Amino acid sequence: MRTSTGEVLTDPAALAAFLAEHRLGASHGAAAPTDADLARVLALRQETRALLEAEDEDEVVAGANGLVARVAPRTTLLRDDAGAWQWFLVTPPDCSAADELAALIGTGLLGALRTLSHNRFRPCSSPVCHGLFVDTSKAGRRRYCMPGLCGNRLNVASHRARRQATERPAGS
Repeated sequence: MRTSTGEVLTDPAALAAFLAEHRLGASHGAAAPTDADLARVLALRQETRALLEAEDEDEVVAGANGLVARVAPRTTLLRDDAGAWQWFLVTPPDCSAADELAALIGTGLLGALRTLSHNRFRPCSSPVCHGLFVDTSKAGRRRYCMPGLCGNRLNVASHRARRQATERPAGS
């Protein structure tokens, strides 16, 4: 959970909206999420956080491999909505939302670790956010989990502080 934005997965309906937004779970025929599904997804978030915070990349690999192995997904090359060829991770139709997310998260973490390295797993630099992210930027200099929110808040605060400092009368 980001302390700056609060919990967004507050109930099964919010989880259903998240899954639909990302074309997962109920969006392709699975049953609507339940309270138990929400609890499993929130527990998965904690597992993922532990992997992002791990100091040892071997620990990340073991944990991410464990996430992927939960449902033994298969990869396949298919056309996306725009007609371009894309790799897809296919999970069984009876797969729970948490297990589908685990497979996707695990695969993503393994790919990021292999391609970018473990030093790209970072905490957000905002003092009011406890978010974590994988820096996929080309230069590898990203500082915020959500630059448009966390980074913008700091930039606005800095701007206001500078403006307030220049508006003070001399000698005060």
